[in-house]
Amino acid sequence: MKKLLLSTAALALVALAAPASAADLAARPYTKAPAYAPAVPIYNWTGFYIGGHIGGAFPGNDNNLLGGSNDGTFMGGVQGGYDYQFAPNWVFGLEANYSFLSTSSNFDNRGLGSVTGRVGYTWGPALLYVKGGYAWADSRFTNGFAGDGGRDGYTVGGGLEYLFTQNWSGKVEYQYYDFGNVNFITPTLAVGGFKNDEHTIKAGLNYRFNLGNFGAGFVQ
Repeated sequence: MKKLLLSTAALALVALAAPASAADLAARPYTKAPAYAPAVPIYNWTGFYIGGHIGGAFPGNDNNLLGGSNDGTFMGGVQGGYDYQFAPNWVFGLEANYSFLSTSSNFDNRGLGSVTGRVGYTWGPALLYVKGGYAWADSRFTNGFAGDGGRDGYTVGGGLEYLFTQNWSGKVEYQYYDFGNVNFITPTLAVGGFKNDEHTIKAGLNYRFNLGNFGAGFVQ
């Protein structure tokens, strides 16, 4: 009986010691799951692009001589170019542009082309820029006007462009074209002239290839 009591007591001590030993073990540290971080857009304007535009063209005040008109005409066309972002919020680019004008007058430009440089400042997806360079007009004048077939000139302007995604951007832009003076001869052989210039406002959409764009995109 004594041995039985001792054995029972020993088993009871072991049973009591086991939970105490488990309680003495260090608790597993609690690690909080990392908070969800949405994708942060990193915008980079470096790369080639092509696109199209629509808008209106408005001849200068002198273009209404001898049947010309100051009324606006519809315009539509294409553009393409390359941008390079540096320093890090500045963008330098080159762009070629051509616009068809819906006019039937003998005294109006049929088309406007340009090759320009542009410099802009970007913050996030927005780019505010100015541009300027060479311009050409498809000036198919008749009725004694000189320079039939095309005229060289210059253009200046500016606009705002916005990246909807890394590959698509939209823009609104003002551009002024100056092609100098156009001379004409009246039936009485009197010589006259007027200034051939255009004010244009357009909205455009560009697809950007980003061929020179390293490390841009959307990251976690």
